[in-house]
Amino acid sequence: MSSHYIQCERCEFCSGDRIDNDYLVEKMLGAGTFGCVYKVNGNDGKVYALKLLKLWESPSAEREELLKRFDMEYETGHIESNYLVHSYTKGQVGGNPYIVMEYCPYGDLMTAAEKGNVDFAAVGRDVLYGLRDLHQRGKVHRDLKPENVLIREDGTAILTDFGISGDQNNRLTQRGIFGIPQQQFGTFPYMPPEQINPRRGNATVLPTTDIFSFGVMMYQLLTYELPYGECATEADLPAYVERGRKGMWNRTLLQQVPNGTQWEKMVEGCLIPNFKERLQSVDDVLALMPQSIKAKDYRPTLKTSFESWSQGDSGIQLHIMQGEEYGKIYKLDDMVNGVCRLLTMGREDDEVVNSIPIKDTLNAYISRCHCTLEQNAETGLWIIRDGQWRNRQWKNSMNGTYVNSTEVGSHGFVLQVGDIITIGDTKLRVEGYPKANSRKYSFKSKWDT
Repeated sequence: MSSHYIQCERCEFCSGDRIDNDYLVEKMLGAGTFGCVYKVNGNDGKVYALKLLKLWESPSAEREELLKRFDMEYETGHIESNYLVHSYTKGQVGGNPYIVMEYCPYGDLMTAAEKGNVDFAAVGRDVLYGLRDLHQRGKVHRDLKPENVLIREDGTAILTDFGISGDQNNRLTQRGIFGIPQQQFGTFPYMPPEQINPRRGNATVLPTTDIFSFGVMMYQLLTYELPYGECATEADLPAYVERGRKGMWNRTLLQQVPNGTQWEKMVEGCLIPNFKERLQSVDDVLALMPQSIKAKDYRPTLKTSFESWSQGDSGIQLHIMQGEEYGKIYKLDDMVNGVCRLLTMGREDDEVVNSIPIKDTLNAYISRCHCTLEQNAETGLWIIRDGQWRNRQWKNSMNGTYVNSTEVGSHGFVLQVGDIITIGDTKLRVEGYPKANSRKYSFKSKWDT
């Protein structure tokens, strides 16, 4: 929480208004707890969607954090993917930031489904392709639902709203599920048990969060009902959450819809309450998806800075892709020297010294002594282990250390370029970087074939 005061003023726009003199408002497309989205015409003659963060409605103590999350959403919109909404530019009006994004004329998936004639197998694959592109970049959506899937003019389904909402939903669960605004209440039916009620050992945000939400969403689209029964009011929520925790979803209803049995195995795998037993990756889900003649093959545009990295004279760095210190980089090889080639990582705390202190002020899911990184002096390879030595004893972290959704124990895991490390709510991508005057090592990226 910052003591820095950010001043802003109320900004509400109507048809015919101009935003920043660059965008003419045609109409409002939608409004939520944190922002409004307008259909606008740019001075270049093109049509855009403009998302305005309603910073003026947020408590002053939370504004700095909201700005960081909003900026992270803008950066996520620059991932080169055919299945994520594109961000073009950003600006500020009255102290409130906005993002100019691509406009999708067919609206969101819920609207399209209500109009009918939607091939859910094709749409589902597009959504999974978008999730895979996010996960490969070390990001978890955390707010997947039909309203956050848009339909392009060519029929491709793309993901949007991967910034503030998911983070805020996570924070709301810490305060309790009652008394929440109606606009936020609608997200809870899609949240997995470990996100609604984080417990010791289960408070790490992994891709399996999105996989659960995908199962709920596809069930709803196919049956017009939620899998765990009615959840229209706060009074319905406790029973709905309890049925979700026990895996008591309505299989009979799914079996009764046309081709429903073709979806059952996939939905079953997505809705497993225990995230460690759930389908673990997008590829696992894709393998169980029904076929569709309208489904298009994955169109790869995702570019990474590490795909061809395998030469010598290079080091390993950790790049925070999701978390309070988004964008921060730790060059591991530059942080060690001599005989001791060991680094520690844990929650930033005045009482504990870590080589890599990670800020976790919102949730405290990261242990103060969370994990250890060690470099092999001969091969140059880095190994990550859960836990640290404390008082001559090895102490594991509270919520575990994960690499690519696989839990890592004290025995260790050899890191490769492209791996995603998850501790608590923070994700770090393993990358290579050119390192001058260094001993030559030969590494292989996990993307090499």
